[in-house]
Amino acid sequence: MHIDKDLVAASATPLVLGILADGESYGYAIVKRVNELSRGQMQWTDGMLYPLLHRLERLGYVSANWGTSEGGRRRKHYAITDAGKEVLAERRLQWTVVADALNQVWQDIQLPPHLAMGWS
Repeated sequence: MHIDKDLVAASATPLVLGILADGESYGYAIVKRVNELSRGQMQWTDGMLYPLLHRLERLGYVSANWGTSEGGRRRKHYAITDAGKEVLAERRLQWTVVADALNQVWQDIQLPPHLAMGWS
C-alpha cells in the first residue's frame, strides 16, 4: 500500500520525536524503527530523514553528537531535548483529536475487502 506523502510529512516529526523519546538513536536505526512500527508500510529513505533531523536540531528539539558504533564506525547520534519533549506532547494531543475525529467519521463505513487492512 502507498502512504500519501502528505500523511508521511505530517507524521514525520511526531514519529521521530517519539522514537527518540525511547532513547538516543542514529539515522539508520530510526529508519528501521519506522519500518517496524508501520509493519513495513512506511519506507523512509535517508533523503527524507536527514533533512528532518537537521531541521529538528535547528529548532532545538533534538541534539546531535558524534559517537562510534560497536564496529568502530562514526555515527551521529540524536537525542530528544526538553523542548522536543514538549513539542511531542503537544503533537500527541493534536494527533489524538485528529484520530478520534477520523474514527468517528469512519465508524460506520465499511471498506471493500481488498482495502481492509485488518490491523488490530
